[in-house]
Amino acid sequence: MLEFTSANFEEEVLKSDLPVVVDLWAQWCQPCLKLGPIVEEVAKQYTGRVKFGKINIDVHQDVAVKYGVMSIPTLLYFKNGEVAHKTVGLIPEKKLIEAIEKVL
Repeated sequence: MLEFTSANFEEEVLKSDLPVVVDLWAQWCQPCLKLGPIVEEVAKQYTGRVKFGKINIDVHQDVAVKYGVMSIPTLLYFKNGEVAHKTVGLIPEKKLIEAIEKVL
């Protein structure tokens, strides 16, 4: 899992040749802490096909504001620099895989 920041977001996400799953989270968010390991496990299945990373919204609020994120955890699925799909809340692995497959 990569660590996205306000500084590297454009290069790592918006200009990526691969689809990107961005996990917007915060340290105090219990559902975020539960979703993290699920995303990390699924990321292993998509090595080389999808880029995965996290962005802490307490540190990089501008990204959350830009994409209208109102609650966390939120996963944004980018393809060709645009949000192609979005899931909000703690989702099971199956739903995460379904969302990724829609974007691929």
